[in-house]
Amino acid sequence: MPRVAVSASALFVVFTLVSASSRADSLSDAPDRPWEACGECHGLDGISATAHFPKLAGQKRAYIEKEVHDFRSGARANDNGQMGGIASDFSDQAIERASAYFSALPAPPPAGDPGKDAARAKAIVETGFPAAGIPACHACHNAAADAVPWLEAQHASYLAKELHDFKTGIRTNNPTMAAVARRLSDEDIDALATYLAATPRLATDRGQQ
Repeated sequence: MPRVAVSASALFVVFTLVSASSRADSLSDAPDRPWEACGECHGLDGISATAHFPKLAGQKRAYIEKEVHDFRSGARANDNGQMGGIASDFSDQAIERASAYFSALPAPPPAGDPGKDAARAKAIVETGFPAAGIPACHACHNAAADAVPWLEAQHASYLAKELHDFKTGIRTNNPTMAAVARRLSDEDIDALATYLAATPRLATDRGQQ
């Protein structure tokens, strides 16, 4: 009998299609609990098991809503189309309910070590390097900006991917971030991602944003 080789990428595509179908079924079965469909990948506690999916726990409600709308409209599509297909099954009301659910959850704990370049990463986060055209991350990513996400305690590799996608033009739904990311070196991106993942979010900043 001939052996059939199946690549990891092919298996992932199959898994994704099956999961998308399952999430759509979940949404149909529980329209009053749309977050259950999201929880299959992002975790019902909002803390996803793999960095392929971002942690949503305690994330700002307005930001979650914006990104799901962007996926649904096609303004954002840097995830191989997974979220676009899923978001198309969500009504505006379902998006609002799911976003409210995840934003009200406790923020995830930090993970990992701040990294060997933590000092430079901290400087970029808190003060930036104006002479190089790099603003402080906290200039936008703070409690006052409703539609701008919290970065602390997110998966490091997810943060790095998003910054690389902004830098290379794969992600296009935030021109400001694209301009900033182009000024960051690959080393800066990795340092920032590692540092932010290991940094706790202030208790006063959690949920209901």
